[in-house]
Amino acid sequence: MRTLVTGGAGFIGSHIVRRLLELGHAVRVLDDFSTGSRDNLAEVSSDVEITAGDVRDADALERVANGCEVIFHEAAIVSVPYSIEHPMESHAVNVVGTLNTLEVARRVGARRVVFASSAAVYGAEPTLPKVESMLPAPISPYGVEKLTCEHYLAAWAHLFGVETVALRYFNVFGPRQDPSSPYSGVISVFVDRLLAGRGVTFFGDGRQTRDFVYAGDVAEANVLAASARGVSGRAYNVACGRETSLLDLATMIGDAVGRPVVRTFEPARVGDIARSSADIGRARDELGYAPAVTVEEGLRRLVAARRA
Repeated sequence: MRTLVTGGAGFIGSHIVRRLLELGHAVRVLDDFSTGSRDNLAEVSSDVEITAGDVRDADALERVANGCEVIFHEAAIVSVPYSIEHPMESHAVNVVGTLNTLEVARRVGARRVVFASSAAVYGAEPTLPKVESMLPAPISPYGVEKLTCEHYLAAWAHLFGVETVALRYFNVFGPRQDPSSPYSGVISVFVDRLLAGRGVTFFGDGRQTRDFVYAGDVAEANVLAASARGVSGRAYNVACGRETSLLDLATMIGDAVGRPVVRTFEPARVGDIARSSADIGRARDELGYAPAVTVEEGLRRLVAARRA
């Protein structure tokens, strides 16, 4: 199967690329390298067709998508704070880029688009765990953009027969997540600081919770979503199904690194939510998704990769 991964040089995209190659698929990558890096694909670059380009450029996207059966659409601005500070740019990349991807998929005859959505669509509604049937209530431009894209996906599936699947990622972590990037997740930042012998900073009281999921499991969810039958137009939570506080997370990382954790606290950030955990029953039942890596094991793998 010939595939295209937009944003394939990024953190999650590079994991999807590797999993597709392991399964024997042909892989093309489109990335503007604004946050992704060629280094993320260095080990597999001879097996991948890599094109520098922006998903806002529909012509460039169509050229690289031609002949592809499945498009994994990962290219995005993924920072909630950045979307608050730069909503027009975030909208252009996340919404217009996704609409371009859907239109290109229709024109080139791609069978399916698998889209990187986000738990941000749920917003701050306190009911836990999050279930896909809940009414979305995003509280940031980023969350609004991802929800808008989900509606476009469902509409294109209904109107034009382009099969679409939206995967609502919770808090993804693993190797190749850049701790120096403003887009980086809390785990990569904490690991980097502890490996450097520094303390960690909590924005708020540290009792915020997240549902952390290892990047390899996210890649597997994408592969499953590309081939599952009867799922077009639907959205799925991709998580571990486990709630972990940031305080507990810091302790686990300290154990993996082998160092005590010095904690400092700053005021909570605008747009952050207090608690998050996912019900992954729909993904398990309809996609066959089952996370294989626990948070603790994922942290050990990440620490080992960073040390290497």
